Amino acid sequence: MTDISPAIDPARLDALAEVAVKVGLQLRPGQDLLLTAPVEALPLVRRIADHAYRAGAGLVTPLLSDPEVALARYRSGEEASFDRAAGWLYDGMAKAFDAGTARLAVVGEDPMLLAGQDAARVSRANRANSVAYRPAMERITGFDVNWNIVAYPGAAWARQVFPDLPAEAATRRLADAIFAASRVDRPDPVAAWAEHNANLRARTERLNGQRFSALHYSGPGTDLTIGLADGHEWHGGASTAKNGITCNPNIPTEEVFTTPHALRVEGRVSSTKPLSYQGTLIDGITVTFAEGRIVDARATRGQEVLDKVLDTDAGARRLGEVALVPHSSPISRSGLLFFNTLFDENAACHIALGQCYAKCFVDGATLSPEEIAARGGNSSAIHIDWMIGSGLIDIDGLHLDGSRVPLFRKGEWV
Repeated sequence: MTDISPAIDPARLDALAEVAVKVGLQLRPGQDLLLTAPVEALPLVRRIADHAYRAGAGLVTPLLSDPEVALARYRSGEEASFDRAAGWLYDGMAKAFDAGTARLAVVGEDPMLLAGQDAARVSRANRANSVAYRPAMERITGFDVNWNIVAYPGAAWARQVFPDLPAEAATRRLADAIFAASRVDRPDPVAAWAEHNANLRARTERLNGQRFSALHYSGPGTDLTIGLADGHEWHGGASTAKNGITCNPNIPTEEVFTTPHALRVEGRVSSTKPLSYQGTLIDGITVTFAEGRIVDARATRGQEVLDKVLDTDAGARRLGEVALVPHSSPISRSGLLFFNTLFDENAACHIALGQCYAKCFVDGATLSPEEIAARGGNSSAIHIDWMIGSGLIDIDGLHLDGSRVPLFRKGEWV
């Protein structure tokens, strides 16, 4: 039996479960829910299931992962196993989404779980998993159903974020940071999210009214122009899925985002935070784009893993998302490096390699994959966010006539 740590406030954990169901998913009566989580997060999983059933859920199906099972593969698995993935499971998930099942993911794993394993094996396993997961991922990036991600303060994760604290104190600090970023430390978390969503919506409306053709970034190690996809649309906070349900995919979230044009990215950009990817850390990333494609990529740490990621498929070297986040966001002000993209991407402006979101087009719900590609949307088996913003970055919006509109100065909205 997995019990809640005494370092985690049970009332706030319950509030997070309620927000995940009522704000993150806005689960409909009779709707099924597919839930994935590390086994350590079972206390949160149980509370989510309770709130889901109270909201009228049809059937809640949890799928739990375990770090020791994952490591057993690297200790004792056959070599050929690293080129395989459970495609049958992901096909089943895609089928569930097609039938209207909602998707919720709880993260909280040790971000460095695989750091000591053979990098080539990790890369092969990640590639096989990305390819196998694609049928399910396409339903998510296509926003076919309402979906959400929330976090649980796992003990190994807490040790990574707070390496100088005793185990219980580290878990308590991480739990409090998660609760604050997720707005469940407020008297009325659901109302707090309504206010936050309204503020993000005002940002997207301003950007959509401008109809920029590109964004230009400048700062230390960065001189980058990102062309925006034809007919792109900015989103942020709550969005409406194709099934008609308005949900908050990420809790927490501070970003407004859209789709770049896969062929119109030029220049050089440097990362401002490490990228924690599938149990390994990639840091000091600097890449050069030409005609939308990364033609040179360097990292001070994790070079081999970065190279393997970029070689996943033809779309892995092109962008699928561009997102704007002020340097003064609550997660940035916390001063913490979470080693988790759900949080770290909300501390800084970022871009994502790989698959684009079909939702980020005008009338995106009606577009075919061919029409999305024709407008500049990228296609790939991966979608990996990494951070390029800081308090030293300026961003301008560019119009087709060459005129510029200042958007960010020194990392803040103008």
